[in-house]
Amino acid sequence: MTRQGTSLVFRQQSTVKSDFHRGQRLGAKDHIISVKKPKKKTVWISDAAWAELPDELLIREFSVEGTVYVTTLMDAKTYPKKSLAKLYQQRWQIEVDFRSIKTHIGMGMLRCKTAEMVNKEIAVHLLAYNLIRANIARAACLNDKEPRYLSFMAVIQIMRNIASLCITLTGTALGKIIHPFLEAMAQTEIGQRIRPNQPRVIKRRPKSYPLMTKPRSKYATS
Repeated sequence: MTRQGTSLVFRQQSTVKSDFHRGQRLGAKDHIISVKKPKKKTVWISDAAWAELPDELLIREFSVEGTVYVTTLMDAKTYPKKSLAKLYQQRWQIEVDFRSIKTHIGMGMLRCKTAEMVNKEIAVHLLAYNLIRANIARAACLNDKEPRYLSFMAVIQIMRNIASLCITLTGTALGKIIHPFLEAMAQTEIGQRIRPNQPRVIKRRPKSYPLMTKPRSKYATS
């Protein structure tokens, strides 16, 4: 990925013990170290890709609030470690966005049967998501808010409530409700939330029914 110009930032594995006395020191608990290519190929990589890997790779390792991160961004002045740690923490927003698309937009289960229609169904869901996010961004910009701090679900509810009204209005009358509409979006501020550590357990118990392995019509009705 580095050959493609892609930079990486990720957390160091908890089983790896970092020694910040090694390598080139960039600051407090911030250094550049050399990582050698393992002698044994891992099973998930192809022989061709393994052969292309360099025998030695330079990476930057740093610690912020007890958490150790690894990155390919070597310049400590251009990329301060606290900024990189904050950038990594924003990756949780990706999971939140996937949840919004699957749950709030309704893409958790696709209903089309052919590959072509499934692609169209996904495209429509993504189009709806982007349109909602665009309206949130516009409302935040006009009202001096942070887009990420406005409730996505609350905005969906507002849009559903106003949709029937928008259908009946045209021209000047429609234009007059746009500004109040955006102001209502800006009132859904939820503030900055910190995600607590979650236990690796299943909350809901699975139902004691077998999986459906044949068409519904072939099951005998009781």
